[in-house]
Amino acid sequence: MSKIKKELGDQGEAQAAAYLHAQGYEVLERNWRWKRAEIDIIARYGRVIVFIEVKTRSYDYYGDPALSVTPAQQRRVADAANAYLIQVGHDGELRYDVISVVLRRGEPAEMMHYKDAFFPGVEAHFGESHYL
Repeated sequence: MSKIKKELGDQGEAQAAAYLHAQGYEVLERNWRWKRAEIDIIARYGRVIVFIEVKTRSYDYYGDPALSVTPAQQRRVADAANAYLIQVGHDGELRYDVISVVLRRGEPAEMMHYKDAFFPGVEAHFGESHYL
């Protein structure tokens, strides 16, 4: 990954974490790794553990960045999430969200939060969203 792309991704994740915090989420982990998978943000919202994939782009020519979350990536996130849940001993509710971030130069960030964006093994629906 190029340095510029990594910096853009880091900026998007920072924006997403700040948004989540402002919405009452407790950010537990950032860039949590397990084997070949990485979960961008792990947060708690009430009693729910939320695994969040952040997709950041500097443009949206090809549509919402959230659409680039592939089924293979969803499986990797789910496998890592299972490992995390075992590690921390959480056996309650969980959720998989996606936050898309578009960072155009000189403009405020555009974010879209998709709650329950995917369920491992089921095609992503990006149903409930919150445009910010």
